[in-house]
Parts: sequence; structure tokens; C-alpha cells
Amino acid sequence: MIQQIKSKQRVAEHGEVFTAEREVKAMCDLVKQETERIDSRFLEPACGDGNFLYEILSRKLAVVKKKYKRSPHDYEKNAILALSSVYGVDILLDNAIACRERLFALWDKQYKSVCTKNCSEDTRKAAKFILSLNIVCGNALTLKCVDENGNDTAEPIVFSEWAFITGTQMQRKDYTFDELLNGDDNAKKKKTKKEQLTLFNEPQPDEEGKFLKQYISDYRRVQDNG
Repeated sequence: MIQQIKSKQRVAEHGEVFTAEREVKAMCDLVKQETERIDSRFLEPACGDGNFLYEILSRKLAVVKKKYKRSPHDYEKNAILALSSVYGVDILLDNAIACRERLFALWDKQYKSVCTKNCSEDTRKAAKFILSLNIVCGNALTLKCVDENGNDTAEPIVFSEWAFITGTQMQRKDYTFDELLNGDDNAKKKKTKKEQLTLFNEPQPDEEGKFLKQYISDYRRVQDNG
């Protein structure tokens, strides 16, 4: 059972109350089709220790297993893609750490059950690295990273967009969170109803602060671009 309150002090200081498992599942069912799309991106701006992200990743990995369980290589690649599509922000460092650990434990359990002797330590390191970038200790209201006391720093929250471009090559693009949320409104208005609004925009070289860096590497070695 999901613990809804860690302490009365945390409730008083941060309004921290975790969503119960029944409600998590019911809310995810409202967007069931998206939760079962391997590459569909989800961002939880107050993720706590990951109740929603855990449920979403569980659903994604179930789809990966159903589709690719006969091929350890294809499973591994798509399991990494599923993991790279979940994002979270929490103002409390212990929550962010716990969220990363829960998501990795879930991912690794499924990875071992399918790939068995074909499991790779490099792939596990890649999974942990992706989570270290996707689950951020920060303030989703001010869009800033925070220190160990939960106070805003001058450092903006940065998220990475992950995508396979060819074969085993994975592309990472870093963007500032504030620019993702407050991007070009006019460009958004030009989108047709059939186009999907994603978390990420294409890089605009003349708009300083939106697109930061780009890296390309084998998906098992993304941690080399730390």
C-alpha cells in the first residue's frame, strides 16, 4: 500500500500528501492509450517519490515486454526508451532520490526477467544516468533547481529529450524547463489539431536559453556524456 503521509511536519511545511494507489490508477486510466505508448512523454511537476511515474512506467514496460520479449536486444532498447520518457520534479531531495531508486528498481526487475543472462551493466548504468537527469530536485513553480534545504538557486531546471535516431544511436538534447513551458506561443498556435503538443520544441539557434546542448552516443553509453 502507498504511504500517503510521511510526517505531519512535512505536510505542514510542504503540503506533502501522496496520492493513493487507487486514485493513481484511475487517473492514469483517463489517458490509458498514452500510458501504453512506449515513447509518450510524461512530466510530474510534484512527483514525490514517484507514485504516478511508477504506475506509468509499469504500463509502458508491460507493453515493451509483450512486444519484444522474444528479442533481448529489442527489449533492452525499448525499455531504455520507455524509461527515458518519464520526467519528474520535486522540491525535496529525499523524494527525488527515492523516486529515481523506485523507478530504477522497477525497470531493473523487468530487465532481468526478460534479458536474464543478456543483461548489461553498461545498460544499467545508462538507465541510472537517464533517471539522474529526468528526475530533478527543483521548484516547479519558479523553474529553478533547489539546494539541500529546498531553497531556490540561480540554476534553471534543465531537462533532456531522448530519442533513437538510427540503430543503437541515441540522441540527447538539453533544454531549460522555463523555455519548454514558455516557448513561442505564436508557434504553438500555428499547430493543427492533429499535431501532438510535446514537452520539447525543436532547437532555435537564435533563441538563447531554449536549446542548450546535443549529444549522440550508443544508448548503452549515454552516461559518457555526463
